[in-house]
Amino acid sequence: MVSGLDGRPGGSSDRRFTVEVRPGPEAGVVVVQVTGELDHDTAEPLRSALGNAVAGGARRIVVDCAELRFCDSTGLNVLLRARLAAQGGEARVELAALRPQVARMLAVTGAAAVFPRYASLGEALAVPRQE
Repeated sequence: MVSGLDGRPGGSSDRRFTVEVRPGPEAGVVVVQVTGELDHDTAEPLRSALGNAVAGGARRIVVDCAELRFCDSTGLNVLLRARLAAQGGEARVELAALRPQVARMLAVTGAAAVFPRYASLGEALAVPRQE
């Protein structure tokens, strides 16, 4: 698990951002679970985890957003850059279990159109492998 604090003065443990990376149910699938608030001060652990998954040859990177309470433009930029890097290696970055506030930010910015999205992690992992 990789984690980071929000870095703001007076930040508290309830503002912690964590990233947990684990293998998916089949080879080439990586699940990246994010928890907390993704912003300028907390983005590095996710940037690193996604970069490592792409460099490690993952074919599908499923970002589980069920516990992601907030995402700002920096977090969106991390996801978009990871998507581009993954595409360069013929891989995909997918989003699962978006909370309404994060889904709205993706919709407003137009980024929702470029990510495969699933209602839950289970639904995402049930999708048959695409070559």
